[in-house]
Amino acid sequence: MAVTYLKRAEPRAATENIDLKNTVATMLADIDQNGEASVRRYAKKLDEWEGDIVLSQAERAKAVARVPGELADVIRFAHDNIRRFAQAQKATLVDCEVELLPGHWVGQKQIPVSVAGCYVPGGRYSHIASALMTITTARAAGVETITATSPPRPGVGIPDAIVFAMDLAGATAILNLGGVQAIAAMTAGLFGTKPADILVGPGNSFVAEAKRQLFGKVGIDMVAGPTDTLVIADKTASPETVAWDLVGQAEHGPDSPVFLVTDCRALAETVLRRGPALIEMLPERNASAARVSWAERAEVILCDTAEEMAQVSDSYAPEHLHVQASGLDWWRDRLTCYGSLFLGAETTVPFGDKCSGPNHVLPTGGAARYTGGLSVQKFTKTVTWQRTQGAASHKLAQATALLSRHEGMEGHAFSAKLRCKD
Repeated sequence: MAVTYLKRAEPRAATENIDLKNTVATMLADIDQNGEASVRRYAKKLDEWEGDIVLSQAERAKAVARVPGELADVIRFAHDNIRRFAQAQKATLVDCEVELLPGHWVGQKQIPVSVAGCYVPGGRYSHIASALMTITTARAAGVETITATSPPRPGVGIPDAIVFAMDLAGATAILNLGGVQAIAAMTAGLFGTKPADILVGPGNSFVAEAKRQLFGKVGIDMVAGPTDTLVIADKTASPETVAWDLVGQAEHGPDSPVFLVTDCRALAETVLRRGPALIEMLPERNASAARVSWAERAEVILCDTAEEMAQVSDSYAPEHLHVQASGLDWWRDRLTCYGSLFLGAETTVPFGDKCSGPNHVLPTGGAARYTGGLSVQKFTKTVTWQRTQGAASHKLAQATALLSRHEGMEGHAFSAKLRCKD
């Protein structure tokens, strides 16, 4: 296997951020002890927010009404795609029942959680689409109560477009809260909400750490890190398109890596040359993040064959995987490790980020080796049941008693033997 790195990311030590963990732990303990008063204090200190925490129905309606018609229509378009895809996923989750032995029935049921907490980021960018991805999917799964939070802007609150998306998607309650305090409030069920069964949605490192520390007390979708994207391209791909697709994802932040895997040296060299030039065409607030990402986190990898490219891609297990190469059906069937797959030059990762249907809350940092992204399944418990009678009960009792005694569990054996019929 001939793999050549034409550009490699700068090595980073795997250090543990003790300060981050301790800060989050202190905040969670404070909120656990002092409740809403602590949440309000952190909202004032960290977000400069002293207004109402719960967005009233009246203020919610005003925010919805202020959204321009064209933007409102686009949000509705995105919501419809996301909703219909989630409903199609829901249709694949079915109950089942089978009689394993005469008189012994077993089965499974699909039960949605009762309460979901949906976090919508609002730092560098206003993540309108994240509101749709999380809340809409929870609704499609059958979740009855959904609390949504997003960081308020000083003196303003949550941006109108995010409120519009939250309202359209079906949020039960909307809280002007961001960061650790938002995660803690949804977990505890503060401000008149119900305690969440599961917390979902992307966020910064403090949000991710809060979810990690609370996992067990509450379910979470995943502990997500910086977004990452890998493009597979062959000689049929446009170097300019590939370069823009990588640069577009690099603007997420300085820690967001982008990767190009190709079997075409000319394409690779052109992309390496064009990337920095394209970054300078972005507004400075976008370019500043993309420059660092490109300089420190981007990689360009040259392979000999399509199979080698597939193997490299699978080893990276990227969050977003975009194939711009011939034989798209082969790539769809061959590739196994990714959060979401984008096939062909006429699609692009931003479609999935915003409005095309499949969820954009995806595993990062190689976690796609063992898990998928947010879906109706994340809001659904697959539980099992069984019912036994007659001869089946006798047969199972004998087998259970024998196994239990060999394991040294006499209480189990006695319980089983009670079901034996002479």
